[in-house]
Amino acid sequence: MEITIDTEAPEPLFAQLIEQIKAAVRRGAVVPGDALPSIRQLANDLGVNHKTVAKAYRLLERDAVIRTQGYRGTSIHPDAVANSTVDLKAFATLQLRETIEALRDAGVTDSEIRIVFGELMHRRSS
Repeated sequence: MEITIDTEAPEPLFAQLIEQIKAAVRRGAVVPGDALPSIRQLANDLGVNHKTVAKAYRLLERDAVIRTQGYRGTSIHPDAVANSTVDLKAFATLQLRETIEALRDAGVTDSEIRIVFGELMHRRSS
């Protein structure tokens, strides 16, 4: 699997990395159990900050596309093929769009929506 990052692309680097790993899984370039480079190694290979790779790996692990097993390293998750087609960003966008439209239809202003959204997000992270 070859990964290339385009620093000029509008898409964030971590998102490019996620998509390339998911695409490699979908086309069979990597299969469940295949090892992935460490965060530090991949960051060095790509010439990016290790935090960028760490964020991508964290989100891929959340989505069960990869799994990290301590000293055994990071590998492709057994359920990666099915999970690599899931797009949580698209799901969240759809859910929020529908909610915002319903709130607007009920007469709630955009300002009120932003305030409530901010308050709820702040409460969640506290």
